[in-house]
Amino acid sequence: MAAGTCTSIRPRLIGSCSTVRLINGAGVSFSVRISTRTRSQGGGFTAPVSSREEGPSCIFVGPIDSARKETLEALYRQAKNAYYNGKPLILDDMFDRVELKLRWYGSKSVVKYPRCSLLRHSTYADAEDDTSQVLLLATIWILILLFGSSACVLPTFYGLSLVYGGDPFNSGLVYISSSSVPLLTKLNGILLTVLGPAFGYPIASSAVGVLKGLWRNDLTALKGDCPNCGEEVFAFVRSDQSNRSAHKADCHVCGCTLEFRTKVEKSALPLGRKWVYGRIYLVSRPRRDRRSKYS
Repeated sequence: MAAGTCTSIRPRLIGSCSTVRLINGAGVSFSVRISTRTRSQGGGFTAPVSSREEGPSCIFVGPIDSARKETLEALYRQAKNAYYNGKPLILDDMFDRVELKLRWYGSKSVVKYPRCSLLRHSTYADAEDDTSQVLLLATIWILILLFGSSACVLPTFYGLSLVYGGDPFNSGLVYISSSSVPLLTKLNGILLTVLGPAFGYPIASSAVGVLKGLWRNDLTALKGDCPNCGEEVFAFVRSDQSNRSAHKADCHVCGCTLEFRTKVEKSALPLGRKWVYGRIYLVSRPRRDRRSKYS
């Protein structure tokens, strides 16, 4: 500003800095930008404001797939509060990825109550996998597998023992010559050898198929809050079932019809397991059904 005498000053505040236009004695104007706000008072300048507003910053988490649960929860709370205050920290896509990862962790930070969808004009709630119900069903099918395996193996072992002249229930396991075994005993042994696998193998193979489906989450249990009464409900659904033919069930408390819709995500679970979650929608009944219900 030593180029000449300052004859006019017109400050213009822009954000946290101010631009000052000066006119020297030769009539040439030039601009000077000051990084802090200034105030014109009595034809002169006051001291600049020392406070400087810094931009928002978020917690560094690194790759979301390998981030810890506690770090993601801290970022989720910070981003959520900043969004409600009108100063979003991260993009919506990244926020959804963090929320999805926390749901995979089973974090309570992302638990939401039943709410309404303006797009679908329906009420829905989030649904998570119910491990306890899956384990209970798997236990039942393990018992069925043991029964089928026993029905397949034990009659075969006993039948072969009868055919070759041994008595499996004798403590000494004394074997005699097969030529001295009566013909009727041999026929019974052959019959048991054939009928045992014919009866037990289908049961055992069906149990193995169901257990494989439970392990891969092809068949899983989803639980969540009823969108109408808020009580916890669950249902067994197939993950490969199309949402056009979603599984429907009735709430055991209020009796409303519910629709379970599934979503499948690829995860790092071992041996090809999938992660299944979804939503529970409240199915609105026609007015005629409502009148008949309360009449």
